[in-house]
Amino acid sequence: MTGRTDALGAGSPAPRAGGSRSRDALIGWSFAAPFVILFLVFMAGPILVALVTSFTDLRVTDIRNPLAIEFIGIENYLAVLGDERFQKAAANTAVFVLVGVPLTMVLGLAAAVGVNQGFARLRTVFRVGFYLPVVTSIVAIAVVWRLLLGTDVGLINATLSITGIDGPGWLSDERYALWSIIAMAAWRNLGFLMVIFLAGLQTIPRDLYEAAEMDGANRWQRFRGITVPLLRPTLLFAAVITGIGYVQFFEEVFVMTQGGPLNSTLSLALYAYRQFSFGNYGHTAATAFVLFVAIAALTFAQFRAFRSET
Repeated sequence: MTGRTDALGAGSPAPRAGGSRSRDALIGWSFAAPFVILFLVFMAGPILVALVTSFTDLRVTDIRNPLAIEFIGIENYLAVLGDERFQKAAANTAVFVLVGVPLTMVLGLAAAVGVNQGFARLRTVFRVGFYLPVVTSIVAIAVVWRLLLGTDVGLINATLSITGIDGPGWLSDERYALWSIIAMAAWRNLGFLMVIFLAGLQTIPRDLYEAAEMDGANRWQRFRGITVPLLRPTLLFAAVITGIGYVQFFEEVFVMTQGGPLNSTLSLALYAYRQFSFGNYGHTAATAFVLFVAIAALTFAQFRAFRSET
């Protein structure tokens, strides 16, 4: 009986693992299906349509007559790159990013170091105080700063006039408008970076600072030799996140200056918005993908800059 049982057992087919894997995969895809469908319909689909649109002459007048749309190749991209207003917007955005990102990171890191080394009881108060502008509506902040920077009735110029100083047109003079918006953006976003940097600072062992202090290193040497090297991954994350946001800056200039004076604060995002308002949908799509390439290039450069240390 035992021999027959062994023979039957040896001859019976083993359970197939392939069927189990297929069933597990089917269950997994069934859970992921809602997200995948939403992503394809509302993210990947519109992006693909926008990419195709950037190679057409689609305008608002063609919505009712889609058969009139023609593929024109890279003419939209050539028109975008050759537009003087786009070039001005690109230059303004470059200044905003190259000055605003380092300024915001320096202020955020300084605030984080100060809070990290300050009184423990006041640490939460400082966190809330610095972070409050981040959670406040950018439109509300822009309106307040527009009132502060007003030429005639602005609080800053009114305060300066008390001391006999005739304040400039912070938002009406093309020499100061973009720098004023950079200052406002740095003030608003330093709280977010402060929280990020503070989390990174608290992961650095205190023993390293104590050992360096015993070796005679002063505060600046400890900061340069310990804090900055160990904080480089956090610095990279902060630079990428801030850079992506600053390349797309829009609300600040839309509320405060409308891109003026003389396009001195015109940004790439505002330029694309205006083209969309004019009904130049093909031109707008091309501008959006040029902006995407700029963001990708900036991010790649930041990763390259931090590559050896991370």
